Amino acid sequence: MTGYLFLAILALSLVAFYVGRSTANQFVAAHGTSVHSRPVYHGAFAAVWVGVPALVLVLLWLLFQDAIIDRLLLAWLPASLTEGASASRLSLYLSEIKNVASGRIFSEPSPEILAAAERYQTWQAIAQWAMVVVALAVAALAFYMARSRMAPRFRARQTFERTLDFLMIFSAGAAILVTIGIIVSLTYEAMQFFMLVPPQEFFFGLNWEPQIAIREDQVAGTGAFGAVPVFTGTLLIATIALIVAIPVGLFSAIYLVEFANDRIRRIVKPILEILAGVPTVVYGFFAVLTVAPAIRQAGGLMGIAISPNSALAAGGVMGIMIIPFISSLSDDALRAVPQSMRDGSLAMGATRAETMTRVLLPAALPGIVGGILLAASRAIGETMIVVMAAGLTATLTANPLDGVTTVTVQIVTLLIGDTAFDNPKTLSAFALGLVLFVVTLCLNVLALRIVRRYREKYE
Repeated sequence: MTGYLFLAILALSLVAFYVGRSTANQFVAAHGTSVHSRPVYHGAFAAVWVGVPALVLVLLWLLFQDAIIDRLLLAWLPASLTEGASASRLSLYLSEIKNVASGRIFSEPSPEILAAAERYQTWQAIAQWAMVVVALAVAALAFYMARSRMAPRFRARQTFERTLDFLMIFSAGAAILVTIGIIVSLTYEAMQFFMLVPPQEFFFGLNWEPQIAIREDQVAGTGAFGAVPVFTGTLLIATIALIVAIPVGLFSAIYLVEFANDRIRRIVKPILEILAGVPTVVYGFFAVLTVAPAIRQAGGLMGIAISPNSALAAGGVMGIMIIPFISSLSDDALRAVPQSMRDGSLAMGATRAETMTRVLLPAALPGIVGGILLAASRAIGETMIVVMAAGLTATLTANPLDGVTTVTVQIVTLLIGDTAFDNPKTLSAFALGLVLFVVTLCLNVLALRIVRRYREKYE
C-alpha cells in the first residue's frame, strides 16, 4: 500500500504542475508581460507544495508507526505477562506476536499471544489506511493553498528556488548527520570492545579466533582477538586486485585516449564500463564457480596445492571488478592534459608512444594516482566477492594460493547468529568496522586531495 501511496502522491504532484502551469498561461494571456514568473515556475511551485509535505508526512508516519503500535501492544497485554518482565522478555513477546500475525508459527502460541496478533493486524490496517487518508488530505490542502497564492505578480520563481535551496541544505545536513551517526555508533561500540580486549592485543595479536568461548580470565590472555591475520588477508587480496586492475585499466585508458579511433572508442568504452554495473554477487558466483576451480585445476596439473578459497581467486575477480574505476579516472586524467602539451611534443618530433610516456603520463600522474587510491579503497571495502570466494579462517600468510579472510568477511560472520550483543565476539565486528572506516576514509581523502591539486594545475 505504501508504494501505491507514493505513486498517488507523484501523480498528484504532476497534476498540480499542469494545473499551475495552465493557470499561469491564463495570466499571460490576460496580462501579457506584466506576469512576474514564467508558467513553468508556477507549475513547479504547485508540484513542490503538493508533493513535499505529503512525502515528509508519509516518511515520518512510517518512521514512528511501528514504535507506537509496539507501545500500544505492550500496554494492551495482560499484566500477568508484562509485570516484572525485562526489556529482552518484552522484545521477545513483540517478536512472537509479529511472527504469529505474519503466519510464521513454529509452535502453538498462547491465547494471549493469539489475541495480541489479531489486535496487531487490526492496528496495522487502521494505521495504513489512516496514513493514506491523511497524506492525500494534506496533498489536497497544500494544492488548494498553492493555487490560492497564484497571481500575475506572484514571485513563483523565487519561491520555488528558495524551496529547492532548503531541500538541498536539508539533504546535505541529513548526509552529515548520518555520517556523524555512523562514526559515533562505531566509535562507541568499538570502545566497549576495547574495554574487554586491550587495544594492543587487537592491533598486534597474531591469533584470530573470536568463535571460542571467552572467560573472564582469558579475554586478553589467549590472543583470540589478534586482528593482524585479518588485516594482512585484506591487504593481500586488495594487492592482488590492484595488480590485476592497474595494468589493464591504465593500458585500456591509454589505448582509448591516444590510439583508438572514435568508432572503436564508442564501442569499447561503454562495454568496459558495463563491468562497473555488474552486481558484486555475480562476481562472487563467477569467482566461486569458474575462477577458483580453474585455478585449482591448473595447480593440480603442475603439482601445486591450492586452497579451495584462495586469495588469488578472490583478488583476481575483485581486480576485474575495479578495472572500470581505474580506466575511467585515468581516461579523464589523460584527456584533461592540455592539447598544447601533446601538440608541442609531436611538433618536436616525438612519436605518439613517446608523447604518451614522457609527456601525457607524467602530466596526468596525479589524477591517475587518485583513481588508483579510490579503486584501492573500493577493493578494501568490498564485501560480497570475498564473502563468497575468500575463506573464513584467519591465516597469517603472504601466499596468494592459501585461503585468507578479510575484515568485511569477519564483520559479516561475527554479526550472524544469536550471540549476545555485549559479547566480545559481536563487539569485535565494530572494532573491525572502525578500522575499515578509518582506512577507506584516509584513502578517499588522499585521493581527493591529489585530484584537486591536479585540477588546479591543469584546468
